[in-house]
Parts: sequence; C-alpha cells; structure tokens
Amino acid sequence: MINVEINGKGHDVEEGGTILEVINEIGISVPTLCHMKELTPTGACRLCVVEVEGISGLVPSCSYPVSDGMKIKTHSGRVIQARKTIVELLLSNHPDDCLYCERSHSCDLNDLAREYGITEKSYPGKERGYPLDVSSLGLIRDPDKCILCGKCVRVCEEVQSVSALEFIGRGSNTIVGCTFNEGLNVSSCISCGQCILVCPTGALREQSHIPQVVDALSNPKKHVVIQHAPSISVTIAEEFGMKAGTDVAGKMTTALRMMGFKRVFDSSFSADLTIIEEGSELVQRIKTGGKLPMFTSCSPGWVKFVEQTYPEYVENLSTCKSPQQMLGAIIKSYYAEKNNINPEDIYSVAIMPCTAKKFEAGRPEMVEKDGTPDIDAVLTTRELAQLIKSYSIKLPELDPEEADLPFGTRSTAGKLFGVTGGVMEAAFRSAHYLVTGKETENLKLEPVRGLKEVKKANVKIGDLELGIAVVSGLGNARQLLEEIKAGRDDIHFIEVMTCPGGCINGGGQPIRADKETIRARMNALYNIDSTGHLRKSHENGAVKELYEEFLGEPLGELSHELLHTHYKKRDVLL
Repeated sequence: MINVEINGKGHDVEEGGTILEVINEIGISVPTLCHMKELTPTGACRLCVVEVEGISGLVPSCSYPVSDGMKIKTHSGRVIQARKTIVELLLSNHPDDCLYCERSHSCDLNDLAREYGITEKSYPGKERGYPLDVSSLGLIRDPDKCILCGKCVRVCEEVQSVSALEFIGRGSNTIVGCTFNEGLNVSSCISCGQCILVCPTGALREQSHIPQVVDALSNPKKHVVIQHAPSISVTIAEEFGMKAGTDVAGKMTTALRMMGFKRVFDSSFSADLTIIEEGSELVQRIKTGGKLPMFTSCSPGWVKFVEQTYPEYVENLSTCKSPQQMLGAIIKSYYAEKNNINPEDIYSVAIMPCTAKKFEAGRPEMVEKDGTPDIDAVLTTRELAQLIKSYSIKLPELDPEEADLPFGTRSTAGKLFGVTGGVMEAAFRSAHYLVTGKETENLKLEPVRGLKEVKKANVKIGDLELGIAVVSGLGNARQLLEEIKAGRDDIHFIEVMTCPGGCINGGGQPIRADKETIRARMNALYNIDSTGHLRKSHENGAVKELYEEFLGEPLGELSHELLHTHYKKRDVLL
C-alpha cells in the first residue's frame, strides 16, 4: 500500500493502479469518453486529466500510475476549464440535431455539455457533411457524429476480433470507418451492435424497423403478430426507470395488445423447439459419426463470423434455425393453417436483444419456397421501448396478461437462452432424456453458469461422456476455434453467443449497462428458472402438440423443411 493525497486528503491505496482507478475507488468521479475499463487505456480524449503537484502539464488519469506521496487535484479550476474546453472543441463541428437524435437522452457528449454549463458554440466549426452509411441490414453509421474516441474500433477488434472498423486518414481528416472507406456491407461486420453499446454519441445506431411495424399495425388487411426473445422481459424495464432485472413479461404483453398486435407469442416456446431439434441433431451426429464438435447456431453474428472467417467449420454449425426464425416459420405455416389465414396476410414481428437479428431476418435462406419471409421486421429492446412510449403507454402501471397460446407456453429452460450458458444447460436437460429415456436428477448445470466468458466441462449422459464448452464474445470464440484447428478434440458440443454475457448484453439492449446491471439481468433469468414449474424443454406440452398435429417427429421431413437451414462460405458482402 502507498499513501497519496487527493484533493487535500490522504488515502492509503494499492500500489500499481492508475490515478483514475484510485480516485474511482474512493468515490470521486471524473469524466471520460474513451476509457474502457477492461482494456488498456489510450488516453485519447483527455477529459480525465488531473493536476499532479510537481508536474507542469495536466496528466490523463486513465493512463498515469499513482506513486507514493503523490498529490492530486481532480477538480481544480485549471482542470475544469481544460475539460470544458475539450467539450467545446468537440461540439464545434458536431451536428445540432439533439432535439431529434435518438441518443439525446443517453449521449455522453450532451451530458458533459450540460455538466459544464455549455449553452452555445464557443468555437466556430464547419460541419463535415459525411454521408450516412446505411448499407448494413443491422446498423447505421453516422460519421458526422463521431468524436474519434475509438471505442467502437477497440470493441470490434479487441473484444470481438472482427476488425470491421478502423481509423482512416490523418490529422484533422481522420475518421472512423471501414477499410478503404467502404460501407459496412462490404466489411467484415457481423452486425453484433457492440459498437453501439460503447459509442458515446449517436454515431452508431440500429436500422429502425419502427416505421414499417407502425404501417402494418395501421393496415386492416394485415394480421400482425409479435414474439419476444427470452431476455427482453428482464431488460426492457430499465428503459422505464425500473430496477435492472425486473421481469415485466406480463406488462409487456398487455402493452403490445394495446398497440394492436393480434397475437403476442413468447420466443422461449421456440427455444424449447430448438432444443428438441438441436438435441436430436447432436445425438444423431454422435451416433452416426457426424461432424463434431457441433456448434450452436442461434446467434446470427456468430454464424456469419464462421461463414466468412472460419468457413472450414461451416459444417460444424447446427442446421437448426434460431428460435426467432423457427417461430416465424411455424407462424406462417401451422398457425396460418390452423386459423385459416393466408400467410401473405400475416405480418410477423420479433423483439430481439440483438441488431444481428435484423440481418438474420433478411438472409435469403430465411425465405420460404413461396417467397414468404419467416420474419417481416425485427425490433430491438430499445426500439420496443420507443414504440411503447410513442403510444403514451405507461408500462410500469399496466396489469400483466399472459401471452397467447399455443406459442405462449414455455419452459424455464427456454427462458435461459437469454444468458451465456443457457442454451447448453437447456440442451443438457433434454439431451439426457433423449439419450437415456430418464430425467436428469440435477437440473442446474453449475459449470456453465455465470458471466465468465469461456466455460468448459465434461458431463456424463448415461454411458456417453461429452466435452462441452460455452463461449461468449467472438474474440473468445476465435481462440477456441484456433485450439480446435491446432488439434484439440476433447469437445463435442459448443455454445457460442456473439455478445459478451449473451443476449442480456446484446447490441439492441438498453445503453449504459454496467457489469452489475448485466448480472442483475442474468440473476433474474436464473430466478425465473428456479421458481418455474416447467423446467425442461421436452416436457413443454405445446411443443409436443406441435409435433403430434403438424411436424411429425424431430429431424423429420417437415421439420427439416421449416426448422432447419444451411450455411456456406461467404464473402464479407451482406
């Protein structure tokens, strides 16, 4: 331990940390725009500067180490003026569209301007006039709003290992863009949206599907239905000022009906369906010497990553569609037939935690033979909150209602799809039954629980010894794939979620979630599972009924036609 003086008061602190770490630890906050806690500091924005006795210039606290006897001033007049000047310079050529910018309520630059009392432009600047990049099915990039903090570049390269974004040009002409300043559609982007979560302004956002959804709801000829992913009910409450992890599934169902959706379905139902098909596929591969290890295929960013970066492992991907697409296909076949509705008159919407789901819904493989897409529009959690507010609906005040049958019945195993390890845990519960004909005694698969980004274990199902791995974040997935390329052969089944932590931290979730918020979301899903009465996918009566009345059997001819797909090596073009 060493002693430092901060704002005139002595503190015993641990040696080896940075000034920023130390002052945050004792409860003092200083602004940052470029700092990312678990990555090496860059000191790019200089907003975190502090005054240190004996050093003539201000020092960036994020990258400057503390030393014994150091005397630090975090909010001297000189420091505050420097920070204010930096913000004023950033605002000098920033667009003045705060009134209708979708990040106006969650913009770090806007917050800093208010904090430092900036009410007008102190430095005349020239708006750059860069064109919007709308080429991606999932994201929009607005270079005019970019402040060159570099966070999107870092998360794309250092966390996701995709490297779709980079600094282009030099000096005052520097911008963040894709290689050769081309569009996102010809980059290596997999539409995960992690760049949106770290962007401090509105330079990155999702492609909004709100206008077409509103048009469909206004069209009396359209039968508009909607499904919501497992994680949505424990994350959307944050957009309405409620405690992180609050489960508002029933209130959300009420709100969706008030907006005019004819049916409200739960994607956890089709998560159960996915487990039956995927578990059967895994057992079949093991018994027949199929391609192993088998990779999950419910995360579209991961699927695209394999297609364009590791095409030699395309055959290792499960052929199962994601729960979103499975339910979309069932709605426009079984549901349409049972309710005597023309599939062309059905407008199917999905609420997802993931911007890559927009890309997935637009894939040509997700269009049926008659040209009907499985899913017509995808809303992120943020978009749904925006839509609810536009209808003047006060979500916290609503009385809860149940989702519509038959696709409102779900097991809690399906609900676990929202957190890293959840797919594996749900699969284990049902694979045990499929292989042995008996239920597993312990439903909780402890080795795959928690937010650790790489989890490996060996499990026994009857006489079968299985090596399993759970990975979240594509940088971690890349490392595991490299191990397999180098000869590792003790893993048979791998769950990969594109986003660190899984869907609870997806690119379409509420902005500004910290580790504790993400943990609260995870614990909410675990609580739903532990208190539920139906905890295994294969015991879902509605899924059984679907097979009996329509699909026939898992991996059967109709199941393959509607619930499975194929992947192939692709160029980076979307």
